[in-house]
Amino acid sequence: MTPLRKRMTEDMQLRNFSPQTQRTYLHHIAGLAQFYQASPEHLDLEELRQYQVYLAGQCRYSAESLNQFVSAAKFLYGVTLEAPFDTGVLLRARVGHRVPIILSQQEVELFFQNVPSLRNRAGLMVAYGAGLRVSEVVALKVEDIDSQRMLLRVQQGKGGRDRYAMLSPRLLQVLRTWYRAARPMDWLFPGWRVNTHLTPSSLQQACRDAAQRAGLRKRITVHSLRHSFATHLLENGADIRVIQVLLGHQRIDTTARYTTVSTQVISATPSPLDHVEARKRLGRKPKTKSKATP
Repeated sequence: MTPLRKRMTEDMQLRNFSPQTQRTYLHHIAGLAQFYQASPEHLDLEELRQYQVYLAGQCRYSAESLNQFVSAAKFLYGVTLEAPFDTGVLLRARVGHRVPIILSQQEVELFFQNVPSLRNRAGLMVAYGAGLRVSEVVALKVEDIDSQRMLLRVQQGKGGRDRYAMLSPRLLQVLRTWYRAARPMDWLFPGWRVNTHLTPSSLQQACRDAAQRAGLRKRITVHSLRHSFATHLLENGADIRVIQVLLGHQRIDTTARYTTVSTQVISATPSPLDHVEARKRLGRKPKTKSKATP
């Protein structure tokens, strides 16, 4: 490990960056160093911009990946190196708005019928039944199941925040079945290595395999189950602020995007045209029958 990499890693650890964020930032900085065959501390702002152009044009990076590089570069040069130039001029790519992929409740049932492994089925049911991210599912511990209060404790979720998620009677039954079969000691879903938990990539692969076996043409990930959890809650009348707490969102507008994919909410919302027609009917005078002439 080079001194610069070590210093950047320490700076990220001091700011309590998640391991995934640390790996992502180091990956982008390593790519920058490899491209120029030089240590990043010897590069200037124009070289950073040219590398960004290379990523967008030649490598055809997505907007999200380009913005990850910008964040990594700003951290390295703004925090670790304290560079004399302003990294604020590095442009971020505009990220297009995408509607989340949502499964219908019939598709959810068909999906779970095609998960043969008890461990994977229990993990994927946690993602849908409690609305957890894949990283939060695999990091659950046995002690996080609070069957008395019917809650799941999520430790150090996104942003390093703890929260509680719902534990439905059906999900508790599934987890008890899994516990009796495997008897996990620490991690709820242990990996094949000693003292490790199931990896997110393993659960993602199980999700893809189940979708394929079920014949679902949608591109389904574990996060799709989380999206479906939020949308189905909204369609069943749950308050959007309750959904915000369950999902662990800091901003209500992040949760509000589920209103754009909830077809029941859309169809149940009256159009202003209906109000216009209603006012016209209320204001219309009733017709009176004309008297017959003698």
